[in-house]
Amino acid sequence: MRQFLYVLIGIFFGIVLFKSEAASWFRIYEMFQFHAFHMYGIIGSALILGILGIQVIKRFDIKSFYGRQIKFEPKERNFKRYLFGGILFGLGWALAGACPGPIFTLLGAGFGPMLLVLVSAIFGTYVYGLLKNRLPH
Repeated sequence: MRQFLYVLIGIFFGIVLFKSEAASWFRIYEMFQFHAFHMYGIIGSALILGILGIQVIKRFDIKSFYGRQIKFEPKERNFKRYLFGGILFGLGWALAGACPGPIFTLLGAGFGPMLLVLVSAIFGTYVYGLLKNRLPH
């Protein structure tokens, strides 16, 4: 039953991304050219909702779907990992014209070239697994 709930949440997420045009190559291009605020508004909304969600989880001690306590471990403040990760993510986003979130949504909408993006994302994850111990975390 939980897996079905995850599938429904994923479908809803995909519909929201597609309808808000967050999966649109043209919107992404406008964002990187600083010609439109649309994508920055979506990203900012996601950031604010994430912050609020974490604060609600902490304040009301909300449990996971499995009934376990949700723990937020403090992360080491290391500027280098954020710089390298952000550059790689941004380059991939700009080259593909798609964030990893809507890859399946775009495939489902009939954008066949996103299959190459999906294969590249899987390959990149594999390469990360090989290099993980040598990267700054």
